[in-house]
Amino acid sequence: MSNDRAPVRVTHLIHDLRSGGAEHVLVDLASIAAEEGMAMSVVSMRPLARFRYAKQLHDSGVRVESLELGAWWDPRGTARLRRLLPELRPDVLHSHLKHADVVAGRVAKAASIPHVSTLHMIEDSVGWFAARKRDFAMRSRLRTARRTIAVSDAVRDWYLDASGADPGSVVTVHNGVPDAGNFDDVEVAAARAEFGVADDTVLAVMVAVMRPGKGHDVLFDALPHLAKGRVEFLLVGDGPELGRLQERAAGRADVVFTGFRDDVARLLAAADFVVHPSLGDALPTALVHALAAGRPIVASAVGGIPEIVPVDAGELIARGSPRALAAAIDRVAADAVGRGRMGKRARDRYDEEFSATMWARRLHAVYAALLGRGAH
Repeated sequence: MSNDRAPVRVTHLIHDLRSGGAEHVLVDLASIAAEEGMAMSVVSMRPLARFRYAKQLHDSGVRVESLELGAWWDPRGTARLRRLLPELRPDVLHSHLKHADVVAGRVAKAASIPHVSTLHMIEDSVGWFAARKRDFAMRSRLRTARRTIAVSDAVRDWYLDASGADPGSVVTVHNGVPDAGNFDDVEVAAARAEFGVADDTVLAVMVAVMRPGKGHDVLFDALPHLAKGRVEFLLVGDGPELGRLQERAAGRADVVFTGFRDDVARLLAAADFVVHPSLGDALPTALVHALAAGRPIVASAVGGIPEIVPVDAGELIARGSPRALAAAIDRVAADAVGRGRMGKRARDRYDEEFSATMWARRLHAVYAALLGRGAH
């Protein structure tokens, strides 16, 4: 950004700052925002408590506030956000997730500030009550959002079909991630040794919150069909399904649970390839990190995943097919030369489309267009 142009001041409103995909997106953006002409502030609807993301944002120089609401649908949210605006002085109010969309939309409209909303999920298979909340937020977004950002073309296609929105108001901006850099052989060996993985063992890593739909059961159902002794699996993350999945893995020496980790980039560097048999995903950030690490990917061809993984950077399989997953894992595990080739293509894909710099510049372009400013 040129020094003679003021940055775009953007206030991001989100449900809370506990561990989650949309929440971590803001942490990643904070690492590059100022450099790319954006002055960020973040407002959490719920109390900050001691969530690590609030501290990480603060450490990146981002002002972090809370509306201190007891629940996402607390009706006091609109008035509390309105009171904060004179201090934050945003040029743009950018909301994430549906409860925040409703509150931000009301406040932005009253204050004549452009409202931008990011869609982080495809909500096509939800229960009755969740569908009512989804539809309520959708109607609100259609009234207030000057731009709706979809994190993948798959999300955009779903939203246009579900909402009837003007296609010109909905744009795809793929999330990017910062480059964690290279890890040397000593660091990689230490990461593998921490979990008892031998140097000559093929290691597959899966990074995903442990909740229904993320595909952990597909992986467990695939294990009996794998060539014996070829691959060990590191499952990174936690969540409500952790205990049940640990029970499924009881007695298996080839599956290790790490729990929540802040050093995902280091664990990916220690992997030979990445597995992600999700049943549905808008744009899983874990796979973007896998691209940055230059690791081949075996994943389901669902949602936005095909937009991340080119065919020559891994293998895409049918949704919910343990046998297809096992066959793909065996092929990738058996081909060290192929893994090297796929890993290089994965890194090229990161550089082409998913670097943090490219992501931030595309966001800046969205804001600048709404504000009538030229690109920097």
